[in-house]
Amino acid sequence: MDARDFIKIGMSAERTLVVPAERTVGHFVPGMPMVYATPMMILEMEMTSGDAIRPALQSGWVTVGTEVDIRHLAAALVGATVRTTAKVIAVERRVIRFEVEAYEGTRKLGEGRHARGLVNVEMFNKRLGA
Repeated sequence: MDARDFIKIGMSAERTLVVPAERTVGHFVPGMPMVYATPMMILEMEMTSGDAIRPALQSGWVTVGTEVDIRHLAAALVGATVRTTAKVIAVERRVIRFEVEAYEGTRKLGEGRHARGLVNVEMFNKRLGA
């Protein structure tokens, strides 16, 4: 399957999250500030990227994260409303590339690029012996 046949540059999505204590660096590392953790911001960026293209995928196909190049620019406290955006910027045969950003209001918290690989679930599971 060739992603260029059904994924188009410009496809996009947006997600909103109210930062819970469980997504802060202090939750994972005692003594650290209770601010939105970088890996959790990246998780939201990955999920938003998946949302942008999921409706175009055929049954039995998914995408998995393969690359991240993210800058965490500012902190957000517990209770902050974070808006994450993702937009397709390039499509290859089995790889879809995204521009991703995270905001609290108009303040940019993070930005970068993310790539997802197109995977046939049945074949993937067979290869892993699942």
